Amino acid sequence: MSPDLFSLKGRRALVTGASSGFGQYFARVLARAGAEVAVAARRADRLSALVEQINAEGGSALALSMDVTARDSVQAAFDELAACWGAPDIVVNNAGVGAKARALDCDDAEWTSVVDTNLRGAWMVAQEAARRMVAAQRGGSIINITSILASRVGVALAPYCASKAALAHLTRALALEWARHGIRVNSIAPGYFSTEINADYLASEGGEKLRARVPFRRFGQYPDLDGPLLLLASDAGRYMSGAEIVVDGAHSCTSI
Repeated sequence: MSPDLFSLKGRRALVTGASSGFGQYFARVLARAGAEVAVAARRADRLSALVEQINAEGGSALALSMDVTARDSVQAAFDELAACWGAPDIVVNNAGVGAKARALDCDDAEWTSVVDTNLRGAWMVAQEAARRMVAAQRGGSIINITSILASRVGVALAPYCASKAALAHLTRALALEWARHGIRVNSIAPGYFSTEINADYLASEGGEKLRARVPFRRFGQYPDLDGPLLLLASDAGRYMSGAEIVVDGAHSCTSI
């Protein structure tokens, strides 16, 4: 096996939702593997800090303002990326939001916010990325971040579960259509990891009960995602498309 199989040298990556959590971490992992990394989100102040950090570590990074729920914003960010570097080789569709209300109390505004970001936003980013890849005749890798809640469910998470299940199926549909262009579309489905969205809950008594049900008896740690991310982004996964990699410590294998 070539030692450079997982290398991303000479590749250009775009990570959405990069102002915190998974996105911020994914950007640093891709940069360390050799990719030039464009980080996109709405919070520009946090992006500036991330770019400085990646550059200080010897990488190359670019900050892009992007609201994934607005078509004009997505296109403008890709235009800026094209002007600076060209078409991306790797896109990590990470931007997402959670839900807070039980199904009976969930209003239209919350449903729309969650589905617009997690599903429609991912669709628009993937579509725009694929158009650029096809035009550049480069091919590429699109990695959608779903969740184990795409196949399991949780209380007070109905729109989130629905959006991630739809994104998982969209991943397979796009993989089928875009294979002819050399574009691979896969997903990573994390289990429970501590992020800004859920840190308080996971540290609570309810979170402790949840942790006890994970066969590994711990929540995920960010480095647990390095291997799956680099596999799908690099030539190591060159024949993988339409696949889902579950990273949850066997949580989704537990009995009902």
